[in-house]
Amino acid sequence: MEHIETIVVGAGVAGLAAARLLAQAGRRVVVLEARDRVGGRVCTDRADGLVTDLGASWIHGITANPVAEAAEAFGLPTVEFTVGGYQPDSRPIAYYGPSGERLGDDAARAFADDVRVVDAALLTAVAASKADDSYLHVTETALASQGWGDERSERVREFLQHRSEEQYGAGIEDLAAHGLDDDFIDGDEVVFPNGYDQLPGRLAAGLDIRFDHVVTRVRWSTKGVSVTTPGGTLTADNAVVTVPIGVLQSTDFTIEPALPEPNAGALGRLTMNAFEKVFLRFASKFWDDEVYAIRQQGPEGRRWHSWYDLTALHGTPTLLTFAAGPVASEIREWSEQQVVDSVLAQLRRLYGPRAEQPTRVDITAWQDDPFAHGSYAYMIPGSTTADHDDLATPIGGVLHIAGEATWTDDPATVTAALCSGHRAASNILHREIPIAQVWAAL
Repeated sequence: MEHIETIVVGAGVAGLAAARLLAQAGRRVVVLEARDRVGGRVCTDRADGLVTDLGASWIHGITANPVAEAAEAFGLPTVEFTVGGYQPDSRPIAYYGPSGERLGDDAARAFADDVRVVDAALLTAVAASKADDSYLHVTETALASQGWGDERSERVREFLQHRSEEQYGAGIEDLAAHGLDDDFIDGDEVVFPNGYDQLPGRLAAGLDIRFDHVVTRVRWSTKGVSVTTPGGTLTADNAVVTVPIGVLQSTDFTIEPALPEPNAGALGRLTMNAFEKVFLRFASKFWDDEVYAIRQQGPEGRRWHSWYDLTALHGTPTLLTFAAGPVASEIREWSEQQVVDSVLAQLRRLYGPRAEQPTRVDITAWQDDPFAHGSYAYMIPGSTTADHDDLATPIGGVLHIAGEATWTDDPATVTAALCSGHRAASNILHREIPIAQVWAAL
């Protein structure tokens, strides 16, 4: 039976960050990866010469962001594409009212002002919320405090619903009241025109990574760990487990003995989302010039309400929209053509017959990925922001859990994954390591 100093389960950004730091410190590290590639939920498709980030796309705020620093150190090109999370007017947005007509500048500005007023009231409502309150509860409290008429309130209500879906892939009633506490952007947002997977590719260089190793069981004691795959069992002094929480919660992955507190409680108060991307490429551009996003208000926007113009990245007319939360679950069994027909029906409300059939479509299926079970984690009612960090509490001095779900300050991001891997390595080495060492040479 092979014995290793540290086993890292998962070659996503969290696992690669931890493995690099431990290898730099002279430890023998093996990374076991279920897939045949690195990156995990950072996944870039290059079919037909087109670059499509099927997983993570953005660095959400480059100011003092270690992922941005790593990209710069590796010389990876980025392009500014700031939409400010799901904000009402951080960059030019073409708003279309319930009737399908584009709002004038004054009407769009008034709507954005209404959203900001409710956002200010939300701070008070969230601060006063109970542990089991949902984001729906606090948004309704904030809306009720305005005393507006039904139509005005409904436009902001649906915006808040869509924000919950697009930011966390969760229905507004399923997200914790504090679930969007981290919804702020520090600095510009950027994307990778040559593919986000370049980052994990560079982090993986020089590491001992064993692909197609599906880990089914991790056994731990204060003396060490053993990790089981269909090909056999390896032992180690310690292990870093970076699988998504959808895998941690599945019957296909077992930790023995079971996770203690506070890890177990924290894991039970987080869940994986339903969040899929729909990329539509067209022969020609039929939508508005000089806008970052197109948004549709009203009941017609229940499924498809926001489209993002990616044309500038590669010169190919491209719109990206999201199937998020309940919609992602609803279309899970739909054919590609059903999805396209549904999306085009809404685009044709806005642009008429100019909205032609796309020349290429890419639709993700993270809900059905056995090594993810969703795109990223979110907080359910009853959770607290501390659950992220509590999930990463070292276990028995030998077992460490890392990944985007285990970082409180900026969960559900590649930044969170990288920072959590850095923390796990620091805990194993019992010393603080400068985070810049993650992208230093091995």
